[in-house]
Parts: sequence; C-alpha cells; structure tokens
Amino acid sequence: MTDELRTRYAACPLCEASCGLEIVLDGDRVRSIRGHEADPLSRGHLCPKAIALQDLHEDPDRLRRPVRRLGDRWVEIPWTQAFTLAAELLHGVQERHGRNSLGVYLGNPNVHSLGAMTHNPQLVRALGTRSVYSATSVDQLPHHMVAWALYGHQFLLPVPDIDRTDLLVLIGHNPMASNGSMWTVPDFPQRRRELSARGGRLIVLDPRRTETAKIADRHLPVRPGTDAWVLLALIREVLASGRARPAAYVDGVEEVRGAVESFTPELAAERSGVPAAEIRQLASDLLDAPAAAIHGRMGVSVQSFGLLCQWAIQVLNILIGGLDRSGGLMFTSPAVDLVGRGLMGAGRPGRRTRVRGLQAFGSELPSATLAEEIRTPGVGQLRGLITIAGNPVSSTPGGHLLDGALSELEAMVSIDPYINETTRHAHLILPPTGPLERDHYDVIFHTLAVRNTARFSPAVLPADPEARHDWQIARDLVSALERARGGRRDLARWLRMRVSPRLTVDALLRLSPTRLSVRRLSRTPGGVDLGPLRSQLPERLRTADQRIHLAAPLALAELTRLRQAEPAVAADTLLLIGRRHQRDNNSWMHNAARLTSGRARHHLLVNPEDLAARGIPDGSLVTVRSAAGEVQVEAAASTDLMPGVVSLPHGYGHARQGVRLARASALPGVSINDLTDPNVVDLGSGNAVLNGVPVTITASSDEG
Repeated sequence: MTDELRTRYAACPLCEASCGLEIVLDGDRVRSIRGHEADPLSRGHLCPKAIALQDLHEDPDRLRRPVRRLGDRWVEIPWTQAFTLAAELLHGVQERHGRNSLGVYLGNPNVHSLGAMTHNPQLVRALGTRSVYSATSVDQLPHHMVAWALYGHQFLLPVPDIDRTDLLVLIGHNPMASNGSMWTVPDFPQRRRELSARGGRLIVLDPRRTETAKIADRHLPVRPGTDAWVLLALIREVLASGRARPAAYVDGVEEVRGAVESFTPELAAERSGVPAAEIRQLASDLLDAPAAAIHGRMGVSVQSFGLLCQWAIQVLNILIGGLDRSGGLMFTSPAVDLVGRGLMGAGRPGRRTRVRGLQAFGSELPSATLAEEIRTPGVGQLRGLITIAGNPVSSTPGGHLLDGALSELEAMVSIDPYINETTRHAHLILPPTGPLERDHYDVIFHTLAVRNTARFSPAVLPADPEARHDWQIARDLVSALERARGGRRDLARWLRMRVSPRLTVDALLRLSPTRLSVRRLSRTPGGVDLGPLRSQLPERLRTADQRIHLAAPLALAELTRLRQAEPAVAADTLLLIGRRHQRDNNSWMHNAARLTSGRARHHLLVNPEDLAARGIPDGSLVTVRSAAGEVQVEAAASTDLMPGVVSLPHGYGHARQGVRLARASALPGVSINDLTDPNVVDLGSGNAVLNGVPVTITASSDEG
C-alpha cells in the first residue's frame, strides 16, 4: 500500500442510471467505490454493479490485446497487424460480394461510451454498408418510432418528472431492478419514498409482482402481450369522461376517439385479466391527480403490439394534460443537445429487409432478421459481419439459430473486450480499454434524465500504453480500410476521426447556452446542476408545423391488426416473460464473483398452481419448449407470477463451447433467447418479441 490515497470522481457507465461515484485509489489500484453524496442527479446512490467496476478492471478474462482465431486457438497479435487483417477481412467480403454483404451490429454498451458515440458513426459510414443492425430493435425501437411520429424526432423522449408528480403509473417497468430504462432515474428507491411522503402514489401494471410492484400502492397483474387493450380502454374512458385536456397544439383527438370506441374496459378485461372496474378507476385516478405521469418500458416494448402500446402511453399523457407539465411527462434540456443541434438524425422508416420485407427505421434493419440474412442465398446475402460491443447470440431472438449462422460467415471482426457467445465466432477481436480507463460524458442519458445536469468524468486510471480506446480503434480501422481499398483518403473524415472525444464534448459544451466546458466540469465533482425539468413545448417539437398529430398513421394501422388478434393459447401453454436483476448487466459481468454470489437467480419462475397442475415438484429440472427451441432449467415456485405466466432472466446461458469466461461453466442458467422466435416480431416496428412467448413445460425426468 502507498503512503497516500487519492479520491477520484466518475460517472458509472454500466447502466442508464449513470450514478456519480467516489473512487478511492491506492496508487493505480482501486481501494473502494461508493456513491458520491454531492452528485446532484444520483445523490449518493449506487448499485452493486458500480462496485464491481473494480472486478471488471482487474478481470483476467478481459482481453487487453487483439486476438486472432486460428482453428480452436486464440493468438495475440500486434495492433498494426490486427488493423491490417481487419481491413483485409472486411474489404475482402465487400469486394467479392458488394458493400451491403457486410453487416454491422451495434450493442448496448456503445451508448455508455463517449468514444463510441463520437467515433463509431464515422466508422459505420466509412464501411459504406446499409446492412446495419443494433440493440435498438431488440428492446426500444417502439419508443423511437412513436417519438418521431408524434414529436418529430426519434430522440424527443419525454420522461416522468418523478420528483414533482402526484401519481406515477409504470407499465412493464421495473426501475427497482433496472435503475430506470429509457429514463435516467438514479436513486429510484429514495425518490419513491419521497413520492409517498408528499402524498403521491405509485401504480404498477405487470404480469409479475416485481421488485417495483412490491413497493407500489397498487399492482394490477396483466396477461403478457395484452397491455394494448388496457391502454386503449384507458384512452376511451378518459375521452368519454369529457375531462380530457390536451394542449392547444394537439390535433387529431376526435380521430382517436373514433378509433378506440370499440375498446371497452370489458373487452380489455376479457383479454388482459385486469378487471373492468380497475381500468375505469385508473382512468379516473389519472384525471383526478394534480400531476400524473405514465411510462412504459421493456414489458410493453418487447411484445407483439409494442409500437401501439408506446403510442397509447404517449396519447394518455397528452389527453390528461400531463405532457410538458411539472410532475408529468417532460423533456430534458441537456447541455449537449443532440436534437437541437442536429447531432442525431430525426429517424424515419426506410427500406425493407431482403428476405422478409420488414421495414428499417433510422437507417437500421430489425435485428430479428440477422440470421436469415446470413443464411438465405441471393443478391445482398450477408457474408461478413462486424460486431461492436454487442452479443446478439445472447440478446436477440432465436439466439441459437444466429449462433449457427455466424459460423457460416466468410469474415467476422468484433470490437469487444471478451470472447463471448457471439465473438467466439470472430476471426479477429479488437478489445477496447475498460470504463475506468477512459473519459466519459453521458451524451445520451443526460437526454433522458429526471433532472438537468452536466457531468464530465476524466479517466480514473491510466490505460496501458499498448491498449487502445474505442475511438482510437475506430480511427485506425478507418485508416486501414482506406489503405486496403487503395483509394483517396477522405480528408474531412480523417480530420474528424483525429479529434478526441474530450475535445468534441468540450466544443459542444462551450457552444451550448450553458457555456460550460470540460475544464469546468472536471473541477466540479458530481458535475453542475442545471435545475429541474422545465416546459418547452411547442417550441421544442420537430414536426413540420410544430404541432402534435395524435392520429399517427403508423399507430392507427396497428389497431386493425389488434382487432384481428386471436385471444388465447392452448390449455397447457404458458406465456414466457423475461426479468432483470439489479446485480446483472444484460449478458455480461456474470463472471464477477461479487455480482454472482449469493442466492441463485437463474431459475424459471412458475406459479405454484401451474406446477401442481403438471405434477412438477418445486426445484425440479424442467424442459421448456417453444416454437423456436427448448432448454432445460430448474423451476422455482413463485406466487409473484400470475397463473399462466413463467419467467426466465435475460442474459444467462454462458456455457456454449468456446466461450472464454473463467466462471462460465460454473454459472447455471440458460438463454431465454433460445426460446424466443425471430419470426415473430412487432409488425408495426419490427422490434423483437421477447415477452408473451407461448411455451410448455414438462419435468425433464418424465422424458427419460
């Protein structure tokens, strides 16, 4: 131990909460990590994942140098050789089969990295392919499409003003476990207590009595995949009350009234299991509350009518007068304004996929189509792939099918720190530095935060001189591609790629109305408090006439499909939903001992009535079958599940051959996405359907 300890401050880049951290260093080793009490956004809160940043930094499984796959072996190679090889692999595929024969998959961690946000878009443009996929169409695309349709931009995403609301309604949303999603709400537990202390209420609609439902004033169990009927019935009741109060810049109310007239509370009750009286009471509560906000997340986004659900949630907020109002659903005013400065495309529907004809949005194709685009011959067939911070074998539907497809690629390159379920197929892996070794500014999550703040985090620890940041990997890979193509250098791109993320953010901060700078934020632990959310409509709208048109054609078209939807499934069929845990981070960090220790969390949760009906004892190994595949996993009885519903956690199943995680073989659990079906998507958006999957379960011993 050295004679002097140092304290550094940083933002946790592992989830959307973006909690402020106080990190004590002993030389270049982490001694402790705790929440930063003076951080104006997170107020001292942190979860176990933040403490595990030390494990991530010291993880022996994490790659530090490029590795090339030679048969079943991985061999370290120098960076210069790695960039040359990567360019040869990627350019070779495009030269033989055309630019669009190369696919790009962008994973969730990209939005948690400043360098990825500033430089990876330039890398994708340099690749020149239109075959781009991302995690967006796995779990959040309906949000973006509805924001574009109603507000004119895919990143105009209003969030609940929890600090000032009187009634918060969460649908398919579990911030006690997730720390918020499409909603940066650190310290949700304390904010919920503050809501209660001022006489406010929390109501949760969810098939499972989640961690959030357990602390709610009211929990309404809803059958998976049926939220749309409940939401449309709520809209109908609000309009029928004569008390709807949309803003003066809102059009299309009467069109919506006619469109939802047949969606009665009785019909919703029949489909969803939520009593009609409860639906009417909830509509009344929303109208009576001085300030109310409704927000829906994963549970409503990843079902067959995800787009319709997200549209209905926005319409409800607008009709009760809650949009752009203190305590309602509000837009942030970020110091780096991606929307206002035109730094992010507005998004719009685009071309259709080659095989199934699903529509792209925002220049990205639905990720559920990735395997079929690899395996289906013809012009435009994917013959190569580059994955950037993504593990689609674990996180996209039909993961086992994609797993097989990846082995057929002519060339695959991954920018990733691990050999995981996806990257094990790569011919070459380029690992970036870890989160404690790079500067950070949350360009995305300041846009989704419950309070306006700005925080810059200089790197906490020095990077190895031989390591590369993600932005440097993007920069050098673009240069290698230009050499491989033998063409002229794009000078403008070359110059942009050489500007560091720190300088880019500094320029954007200095040009913002706040007149902040990286230097000022670096000297302000926890960042700068820019105040509570404030009203800014209609001026912030990006629609052509700065008005909101409620009767969005893409949503109304889905009503016809909903009316034709078949109600139920066979008597022995159960509906599968996912779940998340606070100690999990999607498909990674399951090799961190402090996160995976303690009580097992991998089981299939089943209502005791459903186990008894099938003669299956609690704790038994069961076979779970769907139209897409089957898995074996231990079942655990839980009254938290409504009858007819079972639940598997997201992100497990690390025991595939070739995965290089020291503890992977000891980690129980299976991948839920070996059961989800890539052929079943939300047709309105192309988003994956991960919830409401029909399955059967049988005792595994019965099959011996």
